[in-house]
Amino acid sequence: MAVFQDYALFLAELATIVLALVAVIVIATRSRGGRGERDSLRVRRLNERYEEMRRGIERVLAPSRKARRRLRREGRRQRRRGGGDGEARLPRVFVLDFDGDIRASAVESLREEVSAVLRTARSDDEVVLRLESGGGTVPSYGLAASQLARLRENGVRLTVCVDRIAASGGYLMAAVADHIVAAPFAIVGSIGVVAQLPNLHRLLKRHDVDYELHTAGEYKRTLSVFGENTDAGRAKFREELDAVHGLFKQHIARYRPGLDVARVATGEYWLGSQARELGLVDAVGTSDDLLLDRAERMELIELTWQRREPLSRRLSLVLESALTRLRA
Repeated sequence: MAVFQDYALFLAELATIVLALVAVIVIATRSRGGRGERDSLRVRRLNERYEEMRRGIERVLAPSRKARRRLRREGRRQRRRGGGDGEARLPRVFVLDFDGDIRASAVESLREEVSAVLRTARSDDEVVLRLESGGGTVPSYGLAASQLARLRENGVRLTVCVDRIAASGGYLMAAVADHIVAAPFAIVGSIGVVAQLPNLHRLLKRHDVDYELHTAGEYKRTLSVFGENTDAGRAKFREELDAVHGLFKQHIARYRPGLDVARVATGEYWLGSQARELGLVDAVGTSDDLLLDRAERMELIELTWQRREPLSRRLSLVLESALTRLRA
């Protein structure tokens, strides 16, 4: 009986997967069909969009009755001291999160969150970014670092907290901060560039398989997966890697001028306490302690830009998860 029960359960799971697959195919087919009828150009004024961001944040930040009483008392104290206009307020900390994958997919949300902050931030406000990333592609993490640079360029103080890891592209982002805090055993550094690919040329040659690659431009393709690689191609590829590494080091030196870049730009990584001694970070601690400290004198505001996946994408993720469980 146990065998039949297991078999029935297997059939039920298989039927569920098949139905989900059919649903995904139907939705994808319908989205392609009639595309000319349903697609349209959506036009909207971006300044209105940013104004909506500002109003939304200010609605949430409207002080409670208790907070208003406290601010009025502070205002009276300021007037008695003869300073200020009597309108006391607490500075704010905007708390952001960045959980990085190899493509830095979270940059799409980060850019919106930074734009929202810049619409409302005042001179004494601060952004705290809880960063976790082991790095990834150069263009993606370069864009993420550029989003953080927008804050500094607009005079908004930026603090980055590393509780677990900020390596390679993750540290490229962290270096932009005015202040970096890392947990004692967080992984920090890995200032280097890596690229690797297999070469199947000898395998194809052994089986009499020809592979042709035609390019216009001497260095359009330096190394190939299927073709025969040359010493000249390898040298050029290495030159390109060194150029990217050089830009990485220039970036670090720009934002952390007191750091001995030659000492730390070896591709190695260090734990938080070691990174503090080397100057890669400014303090050792956790994001929890930092935010608790800020909460004593500032208002903490967490911002999260949520992106809604299309229905077809969500169904495909469900199907992928079901297939994974079945294989397990």
